[in-house]
Amino acid sequence: MVKLRRKPTGITDKTSKRTRRRHSAEFKAKAVVAALREDKTINQLSTEFGVHPVVVGHWKKQALLALPGFFGRRLERETQAVESRERELFEQIGRLEVENRWLKKKFGPLT
Repeated sequence: MVKLRRKPTGITDKTSKRTRRRHSAEFKAKAVVAALREDKTINQLSTEFGVHPVVVGHWKKQALLALPGFFGRRLERETQAVESRERELFEQIGRLEVENRWLKKKFGPLT
């Protein structure tokens, strides 16, 4: 028969797995905004938010790298929307011109 050894009370197993915490986008944004303000050190912020200092630094770096792309994509989307609307309006103008010519031909000038 195999005897199972029990751990003494109060001693934790260092090989036990920690559960990975997932932080919301809002939580990360708050941490990044606080880090960008530079009112407090990264260590102070990590204590405040309850995460490792490396994590706060990583989030800050990710945010700074993503900022130029954010504004570029926004401008690109706005440009595409304007071009699409412009194309629709030109098509409508073309249809109205054809209709106008047809009406003038059919009924003659109205005077």
